[in-house]
Amino acid sequence: MPANALSSGATAVTASEVVDGVEVLITSVPFARIPDLRPLIEQLPDDAVVIDTSNYYPHRDGNIAAVDEGQVQSLWVSEQFGRKVNKAWNAINTGSFDSKATPAGHPDRLAIPVAGDSDAERALTMSLVEETGFDALDAGQLEQSWRQQPGTPVYCTDFTKEKVAEALAAADKSRSTLRRDLMIQVNREILNDPTPVRGEDYMVQLHRVFNT
Repeated sequence: MPANALSSGATAVTASEVVDGVEVLITSVPFARIPDLRPLIEQLPDDAVVIDTSNYYPHRDGNIAAVDEGQVQSLWVSEQFGRKVNKAWNAINTGSFDSKATPAGHPDRLAIPVAGDSDAERALTMSLVEETGFDALDAGQLEQSWRQQPGTPVYCTDFTKEKVAEALAAADKSRSTLRRDLMIQVNREILNDPTPVRGEDYMVQLHRVFNT
């Protein structure tokens, strides 16, 4: 485990210990490994809130037929877990999450969309997003969370709250998969070239080119 993973005061425990009596569980694993978590999820208290941060990338996860055919990623996750989930923190890259948190009220504070079917759970998830240093934007029901999947205008583009709302509204489901795959191809080519100079916001800029 990277040393900085515990820098916030977190404690490393086994997976079975994580689910013991918790009120909130945040899952952050490669999309293809989601089904592997089912035995742990089944040990959660009935009233525990589950928040998932994962994204589907076929080049990494292999092809998942239901999602390739259009099922919303978060609904697929919910099916694998056998319980409702909330979606948050999936639409910001790790570099921005690590370095761009700001206090509430900051004029340039970035925003993160939050989707979920329970108003109470969505509100709780939003409060946790706010605690991590970002504005939370209510993105509605889980079936609408396709608007924050890879390839959409809000995905990893580092917008403030007003712009995030605009980006969610502008999402086009018929284009997002193609844009996701094109971005991956271009990123691979650039990363394989030893000559380019890439700035610290390189990935944000690349996502803005392809997604917006």
